[in-house]
Amino acid sequence: MKSIDEIYREMKEEYSRKTGLSINDGGDMAVRLYAVAAQLFSLWAQADYVNRQAFPQTAEGKFLGYHAQLRGLERRGATRARGIIRFEIAEALGEDLTVESGAVCLTAAGAEFITTEKGVIPAGSLFCDVGAEARLPGLSGNIPAGSIVRMAQAPAGIVSCRNLNGFFGGMDEEGDEELRKRVLASYKKLPNGANAAYYETQVLNMDGVAAVMVLPKRRGLGTVDIIISSEEGTPSFELLERVKTQLEAQREICVDIEVSGPELVTVDIALEIKADGEHSFQEAEAAVRSALEEYFSGKLLGKDLLLAKLGNLVYQARGVENYRFSSPSSDLAVSPHQLPVLGSLTVTEMGE
Repeated sequence: MKSIDEIYREMKEEYSRKTGLSINDGGDMAVRLYAVAAQLFSLWAQADYVNRQAFPQTAEGKFLGYHAQLRGLERRGATRARGIIRFEIAEALGEDLTVESGAVCLTAAGAEFITTEKGVIPAGSLFCDVGAEARLPGLSGNIPAGSIVRMAQAPAGIVSCRNLNGFFGGMDEEGDEELRKRVLASYKKLPNGANAAYYETQVLNMDGVAAVMVLPKRRGLGTVDIIISSEEGTPSFELLERVKTQLEAQREICVDIEVSGPELVTVDIALEIKADGEHSFQEAEAAVRSALEEYFSGKLLGKDLLLAKLGNLVYQARGVENYRFSSPSSDLAVSPHQLPVLGSLTVTEMGE
């Protein structure tokens, strides 16, 4: 797209060509032409914007959402991470102690997690475990074990709170590029109300679903198995029931639908890395761990695990100059109903 100065220059040249007169940049006519050039640039920019929003390959934001709606798709919303918080008292009491729903607990960074149910520390006991969720939806709510360290306002008698296991299930709202891939794929795999593309489209529209595999006739004629994963891998019972309920209402006659989570395939990784000199081994190791842990999500459902991909993640990590895998030693073939999950991760320093 031409800039204002380019348009202005072309207008001056055209004026001179047709009149034989030159325009002084500081004169009244120059000011008028520059104002017109600015307006033409604005119109050009608006036309270019409209043109980009007219096609799913380049549309953005709500306009990409409109293209998705025409294909029967919806942008997946953000979900909150969920987990369990343990509340503890110093000494056992002779009566039950209640922890009300809505109690707020925090991480060291100040992220808030709120109990979603009432908890009771029975008489004679020192703790109770209570279900909770992140106050804000998104990936930021996925925290490791031991991250919750304090309460915003401790219930009477409670001395500490902590999470023995991580909080999982938080997902950011689906971004433009992820939605664009689904929209463009819908033109290649046209759903007809009975094929695999139809079920895939319906399931991926649901919040909390990271990936889906549709396996027709796996249990015989007239059967459709739907394998789904959430961001953290194994979907919750609530998510499985929500997907099954929606599909049961939309399935064709005489079709038996089964919705389940994936079979987990544990992958142990061991590798050596060499820091680049500008960063310490500890910094490079932390970056490698972060990259690999982030890669192993529910989006790997049914996808082969490629050493080349793992190697690229390691090499692109901050501070890494070189690396060498000792495990796995080759690519891992994954069946459509399987999900690779990270097992042990050992990162050592490469020797000279």
